[in-house]
Amino acid sequence: MSLYGKDRGSYSEPPATASTPGSACIHPGYPAQFFVSVNICCTMSLIALGINHRTAPVELREQVAITGERISDALRGLVALPAVNEAAILSTCNRTELYCGLREPGLDEITDWLARYHNLDPEVIRPYMYTYPDERAVRHLLRVAGGLDSMIIGEPQILGQMKDAYQAASAAGTLDSALGRLFQHTFSVAKQIRTDTAIGESPVSVAFAAVSLAKQIFGEFSQQTALLIGAGETIELTARHLRDQQLGRLVVANRTLDNAHRLAARFGGYGIGLDEIPAHLSEADIVISATGSPTTLLDRDMVKTALKSRKHRPVFMVDIAVPRDIDARVADLDDIYLYTVDDLQDVIRENLKSREQAAQQAEEIIEVQVERFMSWLRAQDAVSTIRDFRQHAEQQRDAVMRKAQQMLASGKDPQQALEFLANTLTNKLTHMPSVRIREAAENGDHELLGAAQILFNLDKDKP
Repeated sequence: MSLYGKDRGSYSEPPATASTPGSACIHPGYPAQFFVSVNICCTMSLIALGINHRTAPVELREQVAITGERISDALRGLVALPAVNEAAILSTCNRTELYCGLREPGLDEITDWLARYHNLDPEVIRPYMYTYPDERAVRHLLRVAGGLDSMIIGEPQILGQMKDAYQAASAAGTLDSALGRLFQHTFSVAKQIRTDTAIGESPVSVAFAAVSLAKQIFGEFSQQTALLIGAGETIELTARHLRDQQLGRLVVANRTLDNAHRLAARFGGYGIGLDEIPAHLSEADIVISATGSPTTLLDRDMVKTALKSRKHRPVFMVDIAVPRDIDARVADLDDIYLYTVDDLQDVIRENLKSREQAAQQAEEIIEVQVERFMSWLRAQDAVSTIRDFRQHAEQQRDAVMRKAQQMLASGKDPQQALEFLANTLTNKLTHMPSVRIREAAENGDHELLGAAQILFNLDKDKP
């Protein structure tokens, strides 16, 4: 019997929006036809519950985040709950989710624990939470890892964050067979989605689009120097993407020198002030600017001077700022590839369409892989039964074998000993099934009789 009742279709859906807590709906991004009732009998129940960018405002997401050194302590506290056998925690800026293997029903217990851990009233977070049991938990985990549940479809960072969550749970000793197997399956499916679909090939953020365009020009970045102008979120994300692409050198320029140093240090670069740009511009193969300056920071003469010492080596420039940081006339210079934020938006719009098509293919992959994992999970119910059955048969075999060996040792004819072994073992192995089948026939239990036909692979048409 399911821990959530006979019909697993009864579960808590996330609210429609963070501004309308408590309103039930199908989780945004999940096709409605995926939500069907299932009746699965499993000794271990899986559950995924949490909040994300669709269901809760950032203020609440900040309050329930569990990051850094707190993860290990939180994991141990979670598995200390009577209902929880195993657990993992995924906590990012967009979501905090708990994945648990349960011994018994424990939804309210886990929700209360999450609230207490953060010194919150459970009723404060409950309306914003979503809950997925068993098959839906598996589907949710696969969709998250595949980037289908992200703010930007197909973004790759979430898979790395999920791997970190798995490593943290492994290190804390809070994973058992079901959840551990599910994470391994999830990583395999995420890799398949990346390999078999184009979901991650098209840039859909300004920063990612800028870096992807630069890659088309340079191929690889190990010998390149990038000059990033500004220190805001877009520049930080650009620096992260460049580092992931093995950038050779990074220079960050900002009006506030401390901010430039701080951001550059996080990505192994060095910071300069805006007044130092002319001295370093000739070093830059890639220039990406995103400031709030009301005036142009790079004019045509400054760039022309820098180009003289570059010996026709190309420079890729992206001006993300509004108003512009780079003089539009710079585009007329030889060896300059200058893009504006509008150019990137055109790329992003086209690539979003491509990702949406790839997401449909990914959903199909996920449906197949959900059933594959659930088949494995259901099969775990039979493991102990099969083990006990084989052990019982082996005990009977060994007992009869010892008697046959004694017959041979006492001088009995080998043929007589073999016949004894075969007949006695057959009788012992078929006795109890025969008794139960006869009782089923006497009681009119046709369901058991039919099961026996299947179990023993009997031909129903045989007289």
